Amino acid sequence: MRHWLKGIMAAVIVLFLAACGSEEASKSGMELVEDGKFTYAASGEFKPFSYTNDDGSMSGFDIDVAEAVAKELGLEPVQNKFKFGGIVEGVKSGRFDAAVASHTITEERLKAVNFSTPYYYSGPQIYVRPDSTVETLADLEGKEIAVSKGSTYTANAEEVTDNIQFYDSDVVALEALSKGKHDAVITDFVTGKEAIGAGMKVEGKELLGRSEQAIAVAKDNKELLEKVNEALETLHENGTLTEISKKYIGEDITVDPEKE
Repeated sequence: MRHWLKGIMAAVIVLFLAACGSEEASKSGMELVEDGKFTYAASGEFKPFSYTNDDGSMSGFDIDVAEAVAKELGLEPVQNKFKFGGIVEGVKSGRFDAAVASHTITEERLKAVNFSTPYYYSGPQIYVRPDSTVETLADLEGKEIAVSKGSTYTANAEEVTDNIQFYDSDVVALEALSKGKHDAVITDFVTGKEAIGAGMKVEGKELLGRSEQAIAVAKDNKELLEKVNEALETLHENGTLTEISKKYIGEDITVDPEKE
């Protein structure tokens, strides 16, 4: 009988502790793909922001930011390499906790996901071969422009042409341009700068605006968004984001240029 009572008491204790744990999880409201882990996606095809190493892992500006955010959250970072064009949908559907993949905040994307405060500031730029006479977007009227799938640069190209070619990666698009394909590529000016430094025969022309890049989180995961924003604020204040930016970009692009 005593053994039976001990068994019942042990079971009650286990259930009580489980209930407490569930209550705490419920209070936090932070839903995760896997408990104790920060599961995030990046393309691995957008150097220097994310690129794929020989062992299949990813490195880069975005990756270091994701790892730093995970550390602030007290979670283990888990990388997921995914085609850029499908990452937002992956966050929306719950496949990933977040996207740390240089997504520009746009009205269209805000219909699908929520965004954190920006972790860096950039902007699109036109890239052409050195022998091109193109200087501005207007010069590309009716010409062939290459962009990455799912990027905001498509809208820039659509202003002047219907002849748009799509690539899974901005870097691959720039490589094609360098080798004689297309009339221009529109991409982030930092990516273009990196391509030039890597020896690609391209030149930057007109800057087409300013953009804010942020971490995407599912709309129903407001607690995670709040925690991510708190983490980014800490990383701004303690200089971590500046350090990461200078490591990969050579300058600090984490500060809003309008507030400098």
